[in-house]
Order: sequence, then structure tokens, then C-alpha cells
Amino acid sequence: MAFRLKLVPDETKFDFFKHQLITFWGSMVLMAVALVITFVMGLNLGIDFRGGTTIRAESSEEVDVGAWRNALQSLDLGDVVITQVYDPSFDADQHVAEIRIQAQDDEGSVSPQTVSAIDTAIKGVAPDVKFTATESVGPKVSGELIKTAILSVLAAAAAILIYIWLRFEWQFAVGAVLALLHDLLITVGVFSLFEIKFDLTIIAALLTILGYSINDTVVVFDRLRENLIKYKTMPLREVMNISVNETLSRTVMTSGTTLLALISMLVLGGDVIRGFVFAMTFGVLIGTYSSVFVAKNIVLMIGLNRTEKKDPAEEFFDKTTKAETK
Repeated sequence: MAFRLKLVPDETKFDFFKHQLITFWGSMVLMAVALVITFVMGLNLGIDFRGGTTIRAESSEEVDVGAWRNALQSLDLGDVVITQVYDPSFDADQHVAEIRIQAQDDEGSVSPQTVSAIDTAIKGVAPDVKFTATESVGPKVSGELIKTAILSVLAAAAAILIYIWLRFEWQFAVGAVLALLHDLLITVGVFSLFEIKFDLTIIAALLTILGYSINDTVVVFDRLRENLIKYKTMPLREVMNISVNETLSRTVMTSGTTLLALISMLVLGGDVIRGFVFAMTFGVLIGTYSSVFVAKNIVLMIGLNRTEKKDPAEEFFDKTTKAETK
């Protein structure tokens, strides 16, 4: 006898509008609070957005990222990121790491004296280390990265708006994009509140969140469109409840399996990817929530034209037939 795991029963009858004053309007309040927090506290921008220096280091010994990071703490360099570089072309005793240091005193790069101090500190734990390359990102480049990041998020949201509009109706498009805005604002607000480093990897996470969240929303909207044809006289609110209940099992299973992988990486992945994985984990949670409690509520508030529309070809045929009979 086969065992089948079920997190949600096949048939559920939850009323997702029962506590809408808390779920929907609470989300609107959280969006406003997140926006205020972000403007007041700002974001803890990483090297990508603040400028800094990247040093490429090589050693014949295994790179101990934790030991290297501890060795640099006494130098008070601010934001320091150390990542090990892997390449199949490397020799067996060739171990490469990148040390990324934020700009010091609003300068585009760290001074030669600071690089020398870093070299001395690292050699305390890896005596044979050599710095093979040094690259700097100035304030102008980092400013352009900020603009590009913002434009990429806006472009993704606009493309999603057009796609949903073409596939469904404009009310669905507005509901979906406002739900995505809800996810992005609250996620960015959490990063601002807890002063988590915000860099290009977080932008990548936000764009991934957009795709994941809209995927859940489209599933709900697709079932809603089918049920609007099936239950033509049923109130819109009840049709929405049926649609969410019918897709609930799929939503929970998809989000649950995704979270299993993300939580594993969050716990075991280390500092290098922790910010990215945290953004993804929180984004999956808030994206699933918005698909169930936010997007459809916005569509309900706007309202839908439920009058049956003829296919354009059928309408043209009817007009032609009437003209011939006259």
C-alpha cells in the first residue's frame, strides 16, 4: 500500500475573507510601515552600491574564511566579504580567495597602506599568501549599479503587468502587481529594520521573488477564471474562496518543498550566501501569503465585469449574417 503525504486535505472550505480586516488591511499597514522604515533608517548597502576594493589572494594552503575574517577585524575596515574561488583549471595546491572591502573615507579605493596592513594581517594565518590583483569600484560606478538595480526591478514588474493584462483582464493585472509591490516593500523594510547587508545578490533575490510570487498568483487567477465560467451566478467573493481552496494544496506543497531547500542553505550555507537565502526564504513566505490574501482582495475591491463576452470572430460573423439578411 502506497503512502501519500498530504499537508492539506484534498477538499478544504476555509473562508479566506473571514479575517480580511487583519489579513488584507494589516498588510497595507505593514507596507506603509516598511516604506517609512526604509526612508528613515535607510539600507545597509554593500560594497556593490557603496564602492570599494576587491583583492585577489592566492595561497598553497586551504583558505580558512573564518580565520581570515577574524584576522582583519582589528583593522576596522567596515564591510568585508571573503569568498573562496573555485575553478577546475586550478592546480591541486592553488587556493584562491577574493577579499572585498568597502570604500574607506568616501574614497574610491583603499589606500596602499591599508592594502599592506591587510597583507600583513592575512599572512598571520596564511604565511605564503600572495595578492595577485587589486580592483576598485568607485562611487560613480556604484551609483550606476543602484540605478540599474532599480530599473531592473521596475522593468520586471512592468513586464508582469503586461503579461497578466493580456492573459486575464486589467483588474487581475492591477491585483497581481500591487501584491508584488507588497512583497518587495515588506522584504526591503525587513532588511532596513534589521540592518542586513543589501547588495546585488539581494537584487537577484528580489527578482526571483517576483517570479515565484507571480507564479502562485497566476495559478489562483487561472482557477478563478475557470470558476467564473462554471459559477456564473455565484457572488464573486464565494467564487474566489472556492478558487483559493482548490489551489491551496498545490500552493502549500510548492512553498513547503521550496522552503525545505532554502532553510537548509540558510542554516548550513555560511555567511557568503546568508543574505541572499534569507531574502529568498522571507520572499517565498510573504509571496505565498500575498497570493492567498492580497491579490484576490484587490481584484474583489475593483470588481469584475461578469457579463459574457463573445469571441471577436463570432461577433464579426453575427454582424455579417445580419447585414446579408437585410
